[in-house]
Amino acid sequence: MARVGVLVGDGYEDSEFEIPRDCLANAGHDVIVLGVATGALAHGKRGASRARVDQAAGDCHPEDFDALVIPGGHAPDHLRLDPDVVGFVRAFVNSGRPVAAICHGPQLLIEADVVRGRRLTSWPSVRTDLVNAGARWEDAEVVEDGHLITSRKPDDLDAFCRALLQRI
Repeated sequence: MARVGVLVGDGYEDSEFEIPRDCLANAGHDVIVLGVATGALAHGKRGASRARVDQAAGDCHPEDFDALVIPGGHAPDHLRLDPDVVGFVRAFVNSGRPVAAICHGPQLLIEADVVRGRRLTSWPSVRTDLVNAGARWEDAEVVEDGHLITSRKPDDLDAFCRALLQRI
């Protein structure tokens, strides 16, 4: 089965972490929580969820994983300030392995400078940032462009998880 990294930081959207994590685990995949520091505890923005970081993203290599999931919430905006996280995301996208980002997750893709010429979706407030970074934004529950999978919001999680599972 696949080894999938899920990238979190404080303020992640609870459901956008928990539902893909559970979906992947229930399908038999190995889910590894990634973040800034190994052992750190990240809290969901709604206070209903906590996640312990299994590995620091800066200590990882894309070839260690079969796919990467980037939940939304406030975490991507915080994580985009960490050069190790941004470097890992950039290398992962450039590896050609599946990357699934939902809601505000594409903020990390923008910071990694990997959206130019790509079709993506996101939470509406990220639209202008994506367009300014050279992406073509679409209002759809799932947009797939090559190995990039993006969704808009928690209501899209079923379609997001289906698309991710089909890729891995």
